[in-house]
Amino acid sequence: MTVQIHTLPNGFRIVTERMPGLASATLGVWIAAGGRHEREDENGVAHFLEHMAFKGTERRSALQIAEEIEDVGGYLNAYTSREATAYYARVLEEDTALALDVVADILRAPVFAEEEILRERGVILQEIGQVLDTPDDVIFDWLQEAAFPDQPMGRSILGPAERVKRFDRGHLNEFVGAHYTPGRMILSAAGAVDHDQIVRQAEALFGDMSPAALADQTPALYAGGERRSVKALEQAHLALALPGPGYRDPAFYAGQVFSIAFGGGMSSRLFQEAREKRGLCYSVYAQAAGWSDAGMTTIYAGTGGEEIRGLAELAVDELKRAAEDLTEAEASRARAQMKAGLLMGLESPSGRCERLARSLMIWGRVPPIEETAAKIDAVDLAATRAAAERLAEGAPALALYGPVQDAPDAEALAARLAA
Repeated sequence: MTVQIHTLPNGFRIVTERMPGLASATLGVWIAAGGRHEREDENGVAHFLEHMAFKGTERRSALQIAEEIEDVGGYLNAYTSREATAYYARVLEEDTALALDVVADILRAPVFAEEEILRERGVILQEIGQVLDTPDDVIFDWLQEAAFPDQPMGRSILGPAERVKRFDRGHLNEFVGAHYTPGRMILSAAGAVDHDQIVRQAEALFGDMSPAALADQTPALYAGGERRSVKALEQAHLALALPGPGYRDPAFYAGQVFSIAFGGGMSSRLFQEAREKRGLCYSVYAQAAGWSDAGMTTIYAGTGGEEIRGLAELAVDELKRAAEDLTEAEASRARAQMKAGLLMGLESPSGRCERLARSLMIWGRVPPIEETAAKIDAVDLAATRAAAERLAEGAPALALYGPVQDAPDAEALAARLAA
């Protein structure tokens, strides 16, 4: 399997990886424009735009877009994150040209019909309502807001309902014009693909786009803080975050390994202490998130109102203890889990396609898988403990929802970390 990269004169990048023996391929366009690239008054427009891309182009109706892909047994999808928006399809080998034509069409020639905007606005408002009714979803939006207050990185990707209600064709076209430029776009394809064929088609579909200067990105400034909502729910939901390394930080892999050792599985010490030994909760885990210039490790748990204080304090105490006595066996197990997750995820063309695009977006290159595996293997016990120490020195961000009146506040947890 060989990764090949080509850049068009206008800055549009193409990256492919052929996977022998496969009959299918995943391909799509990743744009380095997501929630953090929005102004405050347009928060939610990147996600709205992702929805509208499927609602008709100059050549295809919304139904035709769906039918052309599904007629050949494929599927078409998209997502919006804080740093990117992706539009992608998975099809059989003989249908890759069709899939790329459809993806290019929804990106280059959307009509943004007013009746479709009105209809999709209602769909998105329902999506926002569903999130607000799902405590273990909304709490992560609140946590992001507490961690990165008053800045793009802290805003929700869906946006507030009152803003979504006002979006029109002008808002969509303005965001496209500012951010859907060739220097921000990456065409990624993996599986049963032919690099030269993909490049030729990409030149025809995207080569006429005018290059544009890349807009500055507002730096992510982690601050920490608290958002608490007391409500009569069956469970108390807690999300606690501490600042960690971003993707470009040399300590990124150590931070990932520690989060897995600490709370990444049933053998992790957080799961064992909180659930297996003390029965404080049903669901508890830790995970590390990374962005281009920031990162954070999050602890989530759902428990009863009477247990919330003990569980929050236990999580902080176990984090501190791990910085001192995490064992080589725990670090080794976490490295194995991380490496296995990486390799298993790359057995599908979709996993490969995503990795190609994200790597090129973050580092400007696609590191060989062996290089990434070697970096994971190089995280020794000292580096893993150092990652825990770095976390323990950070200011907590805390989000609480449900019967959480007895939960400690962020200041109390910060003091406990520093004690």
